[in-house]
Amino acid sequence: MSFYRVTGMAAGEWSDEENAAIVADYFGMLGLELAGKSFSKAERNRALQSLTGRGRGSIEYKHQNISAILKGLGETSIDGYKPTFNYQRSLELAVLDWLNAHPDWLVRPPARSSDVDVGLYEPPSLWIGPAPTLSNHPDPTELAQTMAIARRYDVAERDERNRVLGRRGEELVVRHERQTLTQSGRSDLADRVRWVSHVDGDGAGFDIASFLPDGRERLIEVKTTNGWERTLFHISGNELAVSEQRRSDWCLLRLWNFSREPKAFELYPPLESHVALTPTSFLATLR
Repeated sequence: MSFYRVTGMAAGEWSDEENAAIVADYFGMLGLELAGKSFSKAERNRALQSLTGRGRGSIEYKHQNISAILKGLGETSIDGYKPTFNYQRSLELAVLDWLNAHPDWLVRPPARSSDVDVGLYEPPSLWIGPAPTLSNHPDPTELAQTMAIARRYDVAERDERNRVLGRRGEELVVRHERQTLTQSGRSDLADRVRWVSHVDGDGAGFDIASFLPDGRERLIEVKTTNGWERTLFHISGNELAVSEQRRSDWCLLRLWNFSREPKAFELYPPLESHVALTPTSFLATLR
């Protein structure tokens, strides 16, 4: 399966072969890092110097460029390679080529789970923190560049179509809800937590029917990404309608950094007070 549509190639100082080599090296390191295995960045840099004839600094800068591209694509990146923009378009396309050639990368379980079978997957624990606000807004220029990549390749649509990622995210939230209620002395309510989207299918306007410890209903719509907390996401007209109809019960739980260490925040209606909603399609009826 292909998650991205790649069109055209841009000319640049680095050849396609060099870009392919450094992108493959980057994902090799990232895979080792996510698996908790050690590696030497210096040794791998020297190997790339021998292969490409490029200098150490040039290679490190390219690695930082790849981190920036992955941030825009809603993917995790290597610790220590700070995202740096101002890169060749051909490098961006090389990253997309690699991801299209390795579709399993986008449906991998979180790093702390060695089990890749979704049916046997055991979710990790979940940390829920505050939602992003203007007070922790990133650099405006960096944010604009990151969002431009996200929109160019519609990472929100990619995450929406990634059924394995979505199911694993929902499974994690189901377990979290049951654990929270049990720890609150409400094992009776924990037993009644229902994974609606899994049992009944999509269409209810929420994924999980849970409870607060006092017995009030808690309807949870889960949105999952491997990327950072500001990665774009889709929300349907039906989900918006239910959020308005059930304002006191409904919440959107945004899971992020899922492939490395899942974190989350919650948004409550009205959603327009937290996010900017952009129409992406229209329903047409004949006159």
